[in-house]
Amino acid sequence: MFTGGNVTARVFERQIRSPPPGASVNCARRFYENLVPSFTLYDVESPDHSFRKFTDDGLFLISFSRNHQELVVYRPSWLSYSCSNGDHSSSSSSDNLPRRASRFDSFFTQLYSVSLASANELICKDFFLYLQSHHFGLFATSTAQIHDSAPSPGAVTGVPSIDKITFTLLRLDDGVILDERVFLHDFVNLAHNMGVFLYDDLLTILSLRFQRIHVLQIRDSGNLVDVRAIGYFCREDDELFIDSNSQGMTTRDKNKLQTIPGNSGDHSENGLHETQPNAENSSFLSGIKQRLLSFIFREIWNEQSDKTLRVQCLKKKFYFHFQDYVNLIIWKVQFLDRHHLLIKFGSVDGGVARNADHHPAFFAVYNMETTNIVAFYQLKYLKNKTSSFSQFVKKMLVSLPFSCQSQSPSPYFDQSLFRFDEKLISAADRHRQSTDHPIKFISRRQPQTLKFKIKPGPECGSTDGRNKKICSFLFHPHLPLAISVQQTLFMPPSVVNIHFRR
Repeated sequence: MFTGGNVTARVFERQIRSPPPGASVNCARRFYENLVPSFTLYDVESPDHSFRKFTDDGLFLISFSRNHQELVVYRPSWLSYSCSNGDHSSSSSSDNLPRRASRFDSFFTQLYSVSLASANELICKDFFLYLQSHHFGLFATSTAQIHDSAPSPGAVTGVPSIDKITFTLLRLDDGVILDERVFLHDFVNLAHNMGVFLYDDLLTILSLRFQRIHVLQIRDSGNLVDVRAIGYFCREDDELFIDSNSQGMTTRDKNKLQTIPGNSGDHSENGLHETQPNAENSSFLSGIKQRLLSFIFREIWNEQSDKTLRVQCLKKKFYFHFQDYVNLIIWKVQFLDRHHLLIKFGSVDGGVARNADHHPAFFAVYNMETTNIVAFYQLKYLKNKTSSFSQFVKKMLVSLPFSCQSQSPSPYFDQSLFRFDEKLISAADRHRQSTDHPIKFISRRQPQTLKFKIKPGPECGSTDGRNKKICSFLFHPHLPLAISVQQTLFMPPSVVNIHFRR
């Protein structure tokens, strides 16, 4: 196996040796051990924007204006310049670069700026999804969040409300808005794409307040088309079936039927969800909740063949916890494939908390075609919480279902190639506490070899240690190019550094 560190030797070996089956991507990524962002331009003169991320194909850099009203899209380009024959091996000095090379527009070309938000709405700067096959981008704007909102029919008590949430589908090639969807007096968790998941051309939007999973399809034309809605009803004709069977009922039965969510006849402006009565005032459970309870019951029933033991088991495992199961709400949803959803259930408090690590959670696999729960998993408290394996299991379970497109695909975050301090930087799309010390990327194959360093903030470090600083990192998906943005919590402007291979 090749053990050298020379790019020429790697290229030669690639010509004479084929990678093992299924290992071509990993073999290609090893080239990044030699192609690293080894040079830094500090405090680059850049637009006063909030930089979001590179698209996964590297064609666009997404950013938002400081007032969170406009979308600004850039095309990444590569710096082209001439330098003298002198020493240009320094990783921080820009003496050998022309003045224009130290500017932001030497690396990025602005394509357009589009207004997305109305006067009382703001762009959610933590939300963005990219449909790579069509170069479509999905953005979200919303009004302010209301924590102490008035009770609403069908709304889960304790979940905040947002007067208006708008999802905008935009073609990134030219900035044309293709379609929009509006949610009124609802709550969708937009932070880090947690409430929305994209799989191929299918999109799920979880209404946390009304406990409904909206499944949409993104057509080639750029239209958002309703596929189904999962919640109080699971099949498209469930409501029609109930309405058709209401004929011949007594007045008392009809009054009960009116309390079924969706039968009140009051529809939202966009047609995405019906106004639904409070769960505690309804004599019916939602369709998804009934299927969950039925699956749990059948699983416990099949555990015992003896009738006496079966009854005792049902009393202990099902009826004793029945109300706890009824009180569960959907926290998060993820596509497993085009027909199955991974659904995370938990308490209301855990659904709206910033950190749900200490709240019990349950996982269910739901088949959208058959409308059945096909698997259910209850998390158990780990006895040995101090072991590294237990901590790893807990960390993985907390992260499920995964937030869509929340990990950087950059090869410099490949743990098989580089080792780095995950407390300071990682592939996760999160802000990090900034440090005045460079972040080191060390070779995994040669543990004593420092491959490159990333230092956010000013070159000489910060002179003001009183203000807490945070930092975000935007790595290009395949070029040795990265942006670090350091800022204080409440005091812009930011310090923007560009890290690249010279």
